[in-house]
Amino acid sequence: RNFYYITILRDPVSRYLSEWRHVQRGATWKASLHICDGRSPTTEELPSCYTGDDWSGCSLQEFMDCPYNLANNRQVRMLSDLSLVGCYNLSVMPEEQRNKVLLDSAKENLKRMAFFGLTEFQRKTQYLFEKTFNMNFISPFTQYNSTRASSVEIDKQTQQRIEALNFLDMELYDYAKDLFLQRYQYMRQKEHQEARRKRQEQRKILRAKQAHLREQGENSSSTDYIGNVERW
Repeated sequence: RNFYYITILRDPVSRYLSEWRHVQRGATWKASLHICDGRSPTTEELPSCYTGDDWSGCSLQEFMDCPYNLANNRQVRMLSDLSLVGCYNLSVMPEEQRNKVLLDSAKENLKRMAFFGLTEFQRKTQYLFEKTFNMNFISPFTQYNSTRASSVEIDKQTQQRIEALNFLDMELYDYAKDLFLQRYQYMRQKEHQEARRKRQEQRKILRAKQAHLREQGENSSSTDYIGNVERW
């Protein structure tokens, strides 16, 4: 069996707002063990943002203010190899170095995946998946522009704050979008080349058939003429 890693990335600001709304409704990740290098992080390495059973009802400001919030740069963290930076132990290396290692690791792992898509490009994502794995979905993907994240109205200052909290995800998404569109264009060119090759083969076969028919017609005419001469 062949196993392939695939993922779907999302615009970091929309993804962050969506997670906030999810948490606000009572979602938690208590079942997630965050195991890295064979162990889970200690409470000192990964403090909780809230007390009690969940963080339901938290405001966006409270969500942004928690320095331990795993929503920050989640896509980079989940795509990177955390063992390279000592897992959740922030004292292993300086923050600037840690960020660079995480971002480079996330980019490399994304590039090596057999397939990844972007939430903001549903049709292109479907096209790439189908061409990559030679499979077809029953119905076309639908681009939903109305989401829980899009229903949240934020001012420019709040958006800039979210972008700053997710600056690694912002850079990763720019890289991912560029790579995604490159792969899409490559597949489209490949498809056009294959279609052109098939048309050329069909024209070649058609010309061969026409030549064969002409040859048969010429032979038939010669045979008829010789037969008439013999009768005359």
